[in-house]
Amino acid sequence: MRDLDKYKGVIPAFYACYDKEGNISPKGVQALTRYFVEKGVKGIYVNGSSGECIYQSVEDKKIVLENVMKAAEGKLTVIAHVACNNTKDSQELARHAESLGVDAIAAIPPIYFHLPEYAIAQYWNEISSAAPNTDFVIYNIPQLAGVALTMGLFEEMRKNPRVIGVKNSSMPVQDIQMFKQAAGEDYIIFNGPDEQFMSGRVIGAEGAIGGTYGAMPELFLKLDEHVKNGEIEKARELQHAINAIIYKMCSAHGNMYGVIKEILKKNENLELGGVRKPLPSLIDSDMPIVEEAARMICEAKDKYLA
Repeated sequence: MRDLDKYKGVIPAFYACYDKEGNISPKGVQALTRYFVEKGVKGIYVNGSSGECIYQSVEDKKIVLENVMKAAEGKLTVIAHVACNNTKDSQELARHAESLGVDAIAAIPPIYFHLPEYAIAQYWNEISSAAPNTDFVIYNIPQLAGVALTMGLFEEMRKNPRVIGVKNSSMPVQDIQMFKQAAGEDYIIFNGPDEQFMSGRVIGAEGAIGGTYGAMPELFLKLDEHVKNGEIEKARELQHAINAIIYKMCSAHGNMYGVIKEILKKNENLELGGVRKPLPSLIDSDMPIVEEAARMICEAKDKYLA
């Protein structure tokens, strides 16, 4: 019997943590992990898009996950994204993740070359075979990966007993309903786009994984509570407030994750470093945006958590 309850809830995507030289900071990783434990989220999604996975080496990703597991102490559901742009490295990360005792591994499809669906299925299944005792989550993010999870490919992947669901980051919220309707109760569908948290949850997503949750986990936990309680008007108002914060964080010259890390430094006293090139770093003119977004988060907490 699948244990899907551990995936149902708010699961922030974990941020890359760097020291002053731009290397992975074990101290930062552990501090961020403890922060999420303290905030009471369901789990964390490690080494995904928010973790700047495209710009991390295999060794970088191992260091991150090792320090996450050390600090989590079994208090969080941990999903480790293990996809690299070749099968061998992805399998190495899958074996490593299983050895550390993660709850699930996840993978985007290979990028750049447009592979046929049978090759994508083989890639995912070979990754999964390297972690035979660990759940597998398909990561559907066609706007970045360049290939979408079709219903046919999803049907093929459900032949793998380790596949337990989809992290759906495609923009049409209808995709969540389609995947859920096809898969049924034995699979979990995660909402991906943060701006559609409410919509995704209402249409069928039982869990949610997002890159901005970490900047304001309390707001997403409250939003999830409103959805569970059927408090639609409250949920809509809070979603609008969250979206305004997201739009502000996306308005800087530098990368949004750089903005979020500065917000966490200001609001939570977390030192996570900047972003890894070629992601653009923040510039001086971005700091008023950081200040404004940080203030908006604090004001939203005062208003909606009272």
